[in-house]
Amino acid sequence: MNPRPASSPSSARADANRRRILDVAVTELLRDPDASMDQIARAAGVVRRTVYGHFPSRDALIDAIVERAVEAVETAHAAGREGIDDPAEAVAGSLLAVWQVADRYRLLLSLSHRSVTMGSIRERLGCVHESGLETFQRGLDDGTFVSPLPTRALGYVLEGILFAVMEAVNDGVVPAEKAGRSTAITFLTAAGLPASQATELVERVAERRATVTG
Repeated sequence: MNPRPASSPSSARADANRRRILDVAVTELLRDPDASMDQIARAAGVVRRTVYGHFPSRDALIDAIVERAVEAVETAHAAGREGIDDPAEAVAGSLLAVWQVADRYRLLLSLSHRSVTMGSIRERLGCVHESGLETFQRGLDDGTFVSPLPTRALGYVLEGILFAVMEAVNDGVVPAEKAGRSTAITFLTAAGLPASQATELVERVAERRATVTG
C-alpha cells in the first residue's frame, strides 16, 4: 500500500482557514443570526473571496456548521454514557455532555425559523435518537422510567425539552450556565423519575464530570 501523501503547506493553510471561518461564523451568528458573509469574513480576518472559496453561499456555510454540530453531539452523547449501565445515569451523563455542545450551537434554532435547519438536524441525529430510544426502553422495562407514552413518543417529548431550553436560553429566559443541569433534571422527571432523585443524580453526575474534565 502506498503511503498517504503529506498535506502541502497550501492545503494545510486552506484547512486552517476553513476551520477558523467556521469557528468565527458560530460566534458571529450566535451574536447576530443575520450576520452576513462580509461580516463573518471581517471577523475571521480574511477577505470575502476566501470565505466564498470554502462556502459558495451562506446556506452552504450554515450546512457546514450543522454538520460540525452533529458530529460533536454524536461524540459527546457516546462519551457521556460510556461504561454506564443504569438508564437514568446514562441519560444524565449523555445530556450533560451534549449540552456543552448544544449551548455552543444553539444559534441553529434561530436560523431554523428561516431555513430547513431543524429538520436537517433531526434527520442527521438519527443514530443519537435511536440510541436514546434504546436507553428509554430499558428504563421503562426495568421500572426506572414511567410514562403513559410509547417509547418513541417519549423520545420526541424529551428531545423537545432540549430544543425548548435552547430557545429559552437564546431568548434570555434561562441562564446558559444553569441550563445543562436544569435540562437533565427536567428530562428525567418527564420520564417519570421523582424530582428529588433526578436532582441528586444529575448533581452527582455533574460533579463527577467536573472532576474528570477539570
